[in-house]
Amino acid sequence: MSTTPPPPPEQPQRSYGYAPGAQHPFASASVSMNSELILFIVIEVIFFIFWLASKYVNADLFLTLTAVVTVAYLISRGIAKASRVTEE
Repeated sequence: MSTTPPPPPEQPQRSYGYAPGAQHPFASASVSMNSELILFIVIEVIFFIFWLASKYVNADLFLTLTAVVTVAYLISRGIAKASRVTEE
């Protein structure tokens, strides 16, 4: 009795479009509401309220505090993104 050989394994088809479940390297590059951005916005709103309500916080101090917080936010995002870089 002869047996038929098993069929050859199917080779995966190459797809140049969206593949469900595929990992894309820039999938997290979209603008999303992350916790750092929410915290940044909350701090800016607090600074704005202080600027409106206080006679001691003038426009110069408001802009200085905003610049400092913005630089700190950008540095934190840079560090967070740099920690995800893999060397090949």
